[in-house]
Amino acid sequence: MKGSRRKARILAFQALYEIDAVGHETEVTIDWLLENQGLPVENREFVKELVRGVIANKNTIDGYIHQYAPTWPLQQLSVVDRNILRLAIFELLLDKRTPVKVVIDEAVELAKSFGSDNSSKFVNGVLGSVSNLAITK
Repeated sequence: MKGSRRKARILAFQALYEIDAVGHETEVTIDWLLENQGLPVENREFVKELVRGVIANKNTIDGYIHQYAPTWPLQQLSVVDRNILRLAIFELLLDKRTPVKVVIDEAVELAKSFGSDNSSKFVNGVLGSVSNLAITK
């Protein structure tokens, strides 16, 4: 089960990256990425909920990124870091179905896999600050 959830988060991140970097339509991107993945139905739905949730709340989420990473203007962040943060902040502050520690660990793993050498430290630092807000909400 854990592997399927991680794979779902990877696919959600990839969809967000593509939507942000290339401007593809949300539903087309989700459908294309889910095609032939063999994910259980519940995890396919999880991918859709994550991507749709981030897109629907992007302005709010970006406000949190600006608040907790003020020295890094949003457009100066790498597309990878920006979308990992968006995904994790959505899960932490808006979705709230996954424990804080799990969300942060998963985001750091995404940063290690897809980001630069410093991405995991940056993502961990920002989410560490954001998690204080998640705990008090």
